Amino acid sequence: MDSSNLKAPPTVSLLDRFIISLEKVIKEPIFDCRMCGQCILHDTGLTCPMRCPKNLRNGPCGGVRPGGKCEVLPEMDCVWVRAYERSRRLPWAEHFFQINPPLDWQLQGTSSWANLLSGRDKVRPAGWEGREQDFDEYVGFAESMIEDDL
Repeated sequence: MDSSNLKAPPTVSLLDRFIISLEKVIKEPIFDCRMCGQCILHDTGLTCPMRCPKNLRNGPCGGVRPGGKCEVLPEMDCVWVRAYERSRRLPWAEHFFQINPPLDWQLQGTSSWANLLSGRDKVRPAGWEGREQDFDEYVGFAESMIEDDL
């Protein structure tokens, strides 16, 4: 195998390692955080969507079993059913229905706090820019549903 094609792993500063460790110690036991680097807990009823076996960030897959169980892991409650139920109790419940961009997997294992402060978590994949407008009608409909439900 030609090692000249292999990329060196990114270097992580001591400060970055400290922030990542601190974030993990706080968020993992409370939210079962998966350290995706682009946290959307505030939009998902304080439920980590990365717990979904399919890594879905915009709602359930359509295979939710009776009783709100996961299609992939039937013994597990669907992450999105739980997120919806929890979001209804939050003052910002309408955030649940916003469309989230796809995850940037290059940020996996990094600090979402640092990425938020640096703006790195807002960098969108090619082809995503402008897509938010495509969902305006859906978001309006979804917000009216939750207002009726609350």
